Formats: sequence, structure tokens, C-alpha cells
Amino acid sequence: MTESKETAYDVVVFGATSFVGQILTRYLVETYGVGKSVKWAIAGRSESKLSTLKSELGDGGKNLPVILADASDLSALQTMCEQTRVIISTVGPYALYGEPLVQACVRAGTDYCDLTGEVQWIRKMVERYEEEAKASGARIVHCCGFDSIPSDMGVWFLQNKAEETFGAPCRDVRMRVKVAKGEFSGGTVASMMNVAKEAAADPKLRKELANPFSICPPEHRSKTRQPSLKGAEFDTTFNAWLAPFVMGAINTRVVHRSNALQNARYGSEFTYDEAMMTGQGAKGRLTAYGITGALAAFFTASALKPTRWLVEKFVPKPGEGPSPEAQKNGFYDLRFVGRTEDGKTIITKVTGDQDPGYGSTGKMLGEAGMCLAFDIPADQPGGFWTPASLLDGKLMERLTSKAGLTFEVVETR
Repeated sequence: MTESKETAYDVVVFGATSFVGQILTRYLVETYGVGKSVKWAIAGRSESKLSTLKSELGDGGKNLPVILADASDLSALQTMCEQTRVIISTVGPYALYGEPLVQACVRAGTDYCDLTGEVQWIRKMVERYEEEAKASGARIVHCCGFDSIPSDMGVWFLQNKAEETFGAPCRDVRMRVKVAKGEFSGGTVASMMNVAKEAAADPKLRKELANPFSICPPEHRSKTRQPSLKGAEFDTTFNAWLAPFVMGAINTRVVHRSNALQNARYGSEFTYDEAMMTGQGAKGRLTAYGITGALAAFFTASALKPTRWLVEKFVPKPGEGPSPEAQKNGFYDLRFVGRTEDGKTIITKVTGDQDPGYGSTGKMLGEAGMCLAFDIPADQPGGFWTPASLLDGKLMERLTSKAGLTFEVVETR
């Protein structure tokens, strides 16, 4: 454990009764127990829901401390933050409910992580609070779920191996989702619909969302055009058709911010994109076009008030999501292809052993919080970080030993 400020708790899970919050809480009880080496508590606005959660956890949860705080009550949030070293937040959509907690953590000098994928909100938080976070020492780490730990840490792992093997990082990296089995929850869909709604009303935001460097420091830009898959395309590396990957819009931004915060370790002209493989031949091509069309229809309908109700009618509601059995039966396999400036190639893969958005996300988020609490030196500067730029190899060890992820090299040439 690192030396840090004296607090009642090491970690507090805020939003413990949310869908992902319940998954995360169960994981922490099973992995770390209650009242043992890790001092942690659950928090939220509803005492009755928190009590119900404790009851559902059985004997393991009966002694779990509870803190009451509403996401809009800055004073209560401030009191909560002063009691702990790290806050893990699952309360989204963050653009609607997340800012007061970030503000409270920054003021208290309390470390924070979440699972947001809302790039426009991240930019606002960086602009409004980064200087204060640097002054207070609060380390803020967004995107600690499926978006964007596998992508961010996957690129970090590939670049480490490229430097070991070739003596240089890869200038270009492409991530391809080979397979992923899982379901969307209502919270994820609500966040995506909110982004579409905001973008429809704000031309400036639409332009920002198209900028791959939107959450990078202003001085970090590239002259090289960034790849961005907009429709069906054939990938000769894997001999498969590709379709746009819905999480690519946030993952690419996080990877570029990681590069910037590591002093352009991947190169000042580094390029990165993501897509999903849909198979070979006519079937793969048809699937790629189908996914492209479905994504376009979803975001268009979500953006327009006359059709938004129709989307809401058919998608899961906030608080809904896959069953525990479905979470355990889920998995994912991501492939990364990196090429150096002189043409050398490395292919790596990242796998997860549960549903990407929920079972696996709960474990990743929990270990990101534990990494913040116990693995990061107390003198590490405050500010807005990414998983790879702050947690790096310490998080990777936790992911592989506890959270069911694997990172490996497939091929070099």
C-alpha cells in the first residue's frame, strides 16, 4: 500500500445499487471481503436500496459500511470524498449526473475512476477542473470499463512489445474486434442516446466529436490524417469484412490522450482506429453493411425528438441489463495490428472471460479503483489521466491475475 492521507476508507463505490454498481460490489465482496485488508464502503442516495443490496450479498455484505449521498448534493458528496482515498463512480449518464462528484473529488484531493464513455463530458471536466486537480493532487481516471481499458491497455501492451522486439514503437495501430458476446444495458443505451441528442442540437459538438484529439492537450495534434472507418470495408490482414465499432469513438480518443500524456511515446504522427470483424465472403460483407446501417439508424433516430420515443420503446431501460448467467457466458477477443515506420509488424490480442460491458467491466473498474488506492505513489501528480498513462503495468498485473483478462503476442514479422 502506498502512503497517503489518513481516511476511514480506501475505496467507496458510489452508485452501488446501479446495474454495474451491483456487479462491482459483488466482485469486491468476493475478491477482497469486508473489513479485511481493504477498507471500503458503498454509497448512494437510497438507504432502502443500499440495505437491500447488503441483504442480497448475504453474510459477506452484512458488515459493509454505507454512506448516503445524492449525486446532485455537492455538500454530501464533499463529506463522502473526505472519508476515502478513492471514489469509484457508476452513476451515469455522466453528462447528466457526474459533474458534482468530480468537482467534490477535485476539491478534496480524492482519487476517482468511472466507466464513462461520454467524450464530450470528459472534455468539459478536463477544461473545468484539471488545474484544480493538479493543485489538490486528485488523480481523475475516466473510462475504466470495456471502454476503454482493453483498447488503451492493449495499445500500451503492444507498444511495449514492439519496443522490446523492434527497438521502436509502432507508428500505426489498428484494433479489430474478432468476437464479442454480450448485451447492452439500459444505462449504456441512455448514455449513447444522450450524446446523439446533444450533438443534434449543437453543431460545435458535432465537429468536436469528429476530432480524434478532442480530449488531448491543445498542443498535441498530428499532421497525419487519422483513419476512421465509416462503412463496410475489407481487411486484408485478417481476410475479413469490417464494420464500424460503436465504442471506437471513445476508445480512439482515450488512446490518443494516453499517447499525449506519455510525451508522445507512440510518436507525434501516431495513427489509430478500431473496427469489428464481421466474417468472410458474401455473408461477412452483408453483415458489415447491416451493422453500418443499424448504427446510422440508431443514432439518427436518437437525435431526433419525433423518433426518439421509438428507440426508447425497444431498447433496455436504465437499470436493466444481462442476467448473471449471460454475463458469465460472455467473452471478447480483440486483435491489435501494429506497424513501425520501417514496415515491421506485430499482432497482439486481448481477451476477457465475461460479458464485456458488465461482467468484465465490473472487474476492470474494481481493479482500477484498487490500483489507484494501493499501487500509485502518493507523489504522483494530480490531474486527469487515462488508464494506460497512470495505471500502466500495475493495472495490467491486476487485470491478468484477478480480472480475467489476457494480453499476448500472436505474431511478429
